Order: sequence, then structure tokens, then C-alpha cells
Amino acid sequence: MQDTILNIYKVLGLGGFAFFVGLALTPILTHYLYKYKLWRKDARVMAPDGAPTPIFNQLHKERETRAPRMGGILIWATTILVALIFRALPIFFKEPLFVKLNFLSRGQTWVPLVILFAGAMVGLLDDLFLVFKKGTYRGGGLTFTRRIFLITIIAALGAYWFYFRLGKDFIFIPGLGDFHLGIYFIPFFILVMWAVFSGGVIDGLDGLSGGVFASIFSAYAGIAFFQGQINIAAFCSVIAGAILAFLWFNVPPARFYMSETGIMALTTALAVVAFLTNAVFVLPIIALPLVLESLSVIIQLSSKRFFGRKVFLVAPIHHHFEAIGWPPEKVVMRFWILSVVAAVLGMILHLVSRV
Repeated sequence: MQDTILNIYKVLGLGGFAFFVGLALTPILTHYLYKYKLWRKDARVMAPDGAPTPIFNQLHKERETRAPRMGGILIWATTILVALIFRALPIFFKEPLFVKLNFLSRGQTWVPLVILFAGAMVGLLDDLFLVFKKGTYRGGGLTFTRRIFLITIIAALGAYWFYFRLGKDFIFIPGLGDFHLGIYFIPFFILVMWAVFSGGVIDGLDGLSGGVFASIFSAYAGIAFFQGQINIAAFCSVIAGAILAFLWFNVPPARFYMSETGIMALTTALAVVAFLTNAVFVLPIIALPLVLESLSVIIQLSSKRFFGRKVFLVAPIHHHFEAIGWPPEKVVMRFWILSVVAAVLGMILHLVSRV
């Protein structure tokens, strides 16, 4: 019983600590983002398929160029800093409390932390190319193909570690138990990371992505905790705390945007956490808003290509709701509600099926 209480303190305490560290780091990050004018210089006028986007441009022409990108640095930098602090404390102080609070471990958290950083670096490169109008994409930035290529490399390295180092080749399916994939685990892992990455299009309104990802990582913290994976639970809690610190400054009007460095860090880490907790099957439920966002883009592009017409006024779907007259704040808060409900349902489904 006492050990359970200590684990609760560890998970929730580290999340709270990350929140305050994020708040403390924000003035420093904000200073440099504004000093070097790290925002888009021109609003987007073209969709990924090359078609003009007059409705999107009308909705976001001023919003896109008034605040810096790369606010996602706050999330992954806070997470890494907190991890390093509590990894270093037991080296200098042998107190049992500091040993307990260290959540870095080879079997649970080194892989997601490394992949979080790797995804963040790919996103940061894309953001820097974009704000300085360099690279190979319209107006600067990495092309979608190059981003997918880099994500595939990260995913392949993660799959290699799971399959060859951790000996994992299965996923848990509620009602059926563990389903072994053998060598096909590797392409399946890559496919899941692609799918989660595609949901990154949710980063389009002040506060939207922050609230959604906070719910998702909180759900996985709960799953990991009840499965006895305390270090993973602490890792997810720290990310959630860092996201909430980011969200404090990202609610309308946003001081900065998460952009690719935050989105790619979170989506790659989320895929790894889903596999580590063996809760991949419920990922589409827990991350339902990401699924809806990704599907809306796929449906829109497919309909335009094969039928010559649009299904939504604008895609992703949160912009469609804007276009039909919903205030941005209403869109964001309804997505937050949906995210919390979906995260709780997915967590319950997984945990009940494990009993």
C-alpha cells in the first residue's frame, strides 16, 4: 500500500514539477522566439496538393504571421530537462526519495525519450527552414516526402529496438489477448508511427493541439500506472505537465505555436508509448481527435482527386467548423471535451480487458 502511494506521488509529483519548470522556461524561450522573429512571414495560400486555399487564408491570414513558431521546444526541452535532473540527483544524493523519483530506465523510458528528441529535431529543422524560407517546400520547409522519410528512419530504429533488443513482436487485442506478428511487427510499428504522425495536422488553432495531447498522454499515464509500468507513467505525466505549461501560453491569443518541432516530438513518442504499454489497439480511441483530423484530410484529398469536388469547406476538419461559422474557441473547447471522453473510454477499455 505504501509503495502504491509513493508511486502516485512520483507520477503526479513529477507531472506537477514539469508544469512549473515549463512555466519558468517560457520567458527565456519567448525572448529568443521574438528576438529572432521566428514566425511565418507569409500566410499559407496553397494546400499540400497545390490547390489554392482562399477560405483558409481568409480565416488565418493574420493569425499565422502574428506569433512565433517552435513553441513546442518548451514541451520536449522541459521533458528532457526534468528527466536529466532526476537522473542526476541520485548520483549526488543517495537519498531513497531521489532514487525513487528517477524515471529513466532502459526497458521503459530511454527509447521514448530518445525518439521524442529525434522527432523534435526533424520538426525543428522543418520549422527553421520554414521561417527562413529555405528548403524544398513552397515558401520553405521540408517537403512532406522528406518528412515521411525521416519519420520512417526514426520508426525503423524504434521497431528494431523493440523487436531485436526487447524481444517484442506482439500487440494486445481486447478479448483475444496477445497477437504475435513475428517479423511483421517491424512494418506494423512503422505504419502506426506514420498514422500517428498524420494526426499532427490538428495543430491549427490556439490551444487545440495542446489540450488534445495533454488528454492523450494523461490516459497513457493512467494505463501505464495500473499496469505497474511506473516509469512510463511518470514519463507520460511529465510530458502532460510540460504540455499544460505550453497550453498556459497557447490559449487565445497564443504567445507561440507548437509547430512541427512539438508535433513531431509528441506523435513519435506517443507511438512508442502505445507499444511499450501494449495498448496500440486502443490508440485510435484514445487519440480519436487525431484520427478524425487525419481522416478528414484523406477524404478531402481523395474526393478532390477522384470526384473533382470537396467534402469539407476546408480540411482538416477543425477548419471546416471555423468556415461554417463556429468561433475558434468553440471548436477548441469541443475538441477538448471529445478528447477527454475518448481518452477515458480508451483507457477503461484497455484496463478492463486486461483484468
